[in-house]
Amino acid sequence: MANGAVSLRSTGHNDTTMTTAYRQFCNANSHLPIFAQDWYLDAVCAGGEWGAATVEEGGQIVAALPYFLKQKGPFRYIAMPPFVKHLGPYLRKADAPYSLTETHRLYDALIAKLPAVDAFEQDFSPTVTNWLPFYWKGYQQSTRYTYRLVLDDLDRIYDGINRNMQRNIRKAQAAVSVTRGGDITDLYRINRMSFDRQALRLPYPFELLKSHDEALLAHQARQLFFASDDSGRLHSAACLIFDSETAYYHIAGDNPETRNSGAGILLTWEAIRYTKEVLGLNHFDFEGSMMQNVEAIRRQFGAVQQPYFRVWKTHSRVLKWLGR
Repeated sequence: MANGAVSLRSTGHNDTTMTTAYRQFCNANSHLPIFAQDWYLDAVCAGGEWGAATVEEGGQIVAALPYFLKQKGPFRYIAMPPFVKHLGPYLRKADAPYSLTETHRLYDALIAKLPAVDAFEQDFSPTVTNWLPFYWKGYQQSTRYTYRLVLDDLDRIYDGINRNMQRNIRKAQAAVSVTRGGDITDLYRINRMSFDRQALRLPYPFELLKSHDEALLAHQARQLFFASDDSGRLHSAACLIFDSETAYYHIAGDNPETRNSGAGILLTWEAIRYTKEVLGLNHFDFEGSMMQNVEAIRRQFGAVQQPYFRVWKTHSRVLKWLGR
């Protein structure tokens, strides 16, 4: 077995060989989630740099673990990049499922190739259901949840929506018009209103949203939805992003003055319809939430709870002493 080199330079900059290997892995594996695509990481990894541990066998990259490396003061650590819901280890698409023995061996090799850091924290893709090799290496885990729909039949999906939600959809259909496309600035403005209403800080600057959106547009991987009334007032906005298998309800917001119109619920339904009818995809992911009020809305759409792992390890004795 020949293993590819995957170290970072001491300066913290990307190693060209490592980056090239991962780009090749992405090109050869169309099943990778959008968050793990090299072009997506290029667009969103502000404030740090992304890299990837890779394992090569028989002249092919068979396993990879992308990561986002940051530096704060004397500490180097791996964290989640902005606009990335999950990462984690990925295996080359194969004709038959990998055995546990094979998976453990490849994960062990990936862990050994991670750069030396003071701390590691990553949310793994829901497709990663086995983190035992990380546990055996001293990593810890907490379980988090996203919510997903399998869009086999839209009529069945609609019938499974809570009746109050259905009433909100009908109410909004009479009050607003839904358009697709439009200006990312309007999405930003509405999303910011939602954060301001809750006295929360918006977790990204507009410049990063814009570069992220430009990358999505270049790869035909997003659609914007807007709901406006007859006077042109914008009630709600949403951004749907997608890969070859799944669409993700990525960013959304409501005008606080018109929250009771039901427009936000209508846009969710329109995004679900778009996923099935236009994109031809059968999987819709709400991108989860651990917030009780948001989680309840996901369930009212009939979405099924899907667990995923947050995996972490603190290497630095100083950070351990500080309770990191």
